Amino acid sequence: MRQAGTGSERGAGMSAPSCMCTAPRFARIHIYTAPPQGEVHFQPIQGRDYRRELLRCQTCGHVVSGHEMDLSALYAREYVNSNYGDLEGIRRNFDRIIALPAERSDNTGRVQRILAFAGARTQRRSILDIGSGLCVFLFRMKEAGWDCTALDPDPRSCRHARENIGVRAVCGDFMQTEALAEHDAVSFNKVLEHIRDPIPMLARAARFVRKSGFVYVELPDAEAWREGPEREEFFIDHFHVFSVPSIALLAERAGFKIAAVERLREPSTKFTLRAFLRPVD
Repeated sequence: MRQAGTGSERGAGMSAPSCMCTAPRFARIHIYTAPPQGEVHFQPIQGRDYRRELLRCQTCGHVVSGHEMDLSALYAREYVNSNYGDLEGIRRNFDRIIALPAERSDNTGRVQRILAFAGARTQRRSILDIGSGLCVFLFRMKEAGWDCTALDPDPRSCRHARENIGVRAVCGDFMQTEALAEHDAVSFNKVLEHIRDPIPMLARAARFVRKSGFVYVELPDAEAWREGPEREEFFIDHFHVFSVPSIALLAERAGFKIAAVERLREPSTKFTLRAFLRPVD
């Protein structure tokens, strides 16, 4: 982390991602000595005790997670294993979420807002969803008449997208995958917070969105800290929890201009930020 504070400002020897604004001063919100209830479980901590801290930027309000635990196994397979299990587990969770009534569904609000933003601006209606997971989002976008492509690193998620949802699926790391066409929209639904440095990933999206198109970004909102550190916005799989200023800085540093930023409390009670981005000419 750039120019990290010391002493009472943060714990010694615990590395953390940089804030979007690169400011040097952070205030410690909380120290965890055990996983909070509901956090994704993963085994390989490589002999280290569970210890991490939440740090809040005193300039822009961005929150980062500082620790020395190795999360590489978590993002290789453990994330899907812990949350969903096998292909049948993915399908069961998909069915459960799709069955939610509209007033209890985060996904319903997301899809309605994206369709409203696209409006008459987007003529052809194709979308690439990065980190498609259960594919509940693309299921509804397909229902709305969009041509959908799912991208996910887990082969089980991609098989689910093809066989159960009936959309095109690409299995791989977005930062290395080349076989992607241009689309009218590219979406990152609760994805970029899982990346230590999300700027290059967002910047790469410019290669796959048409000049007339947009990028949709959905991220956890750091305002959740006011309700306590046990909230899922601050689980270990989130390197970053964003503020309105830091999502604006993320967009600018990745080469996009902001068309809209919105703060909301979702039906699930999640604190969320939505942003619609346009490629810079």
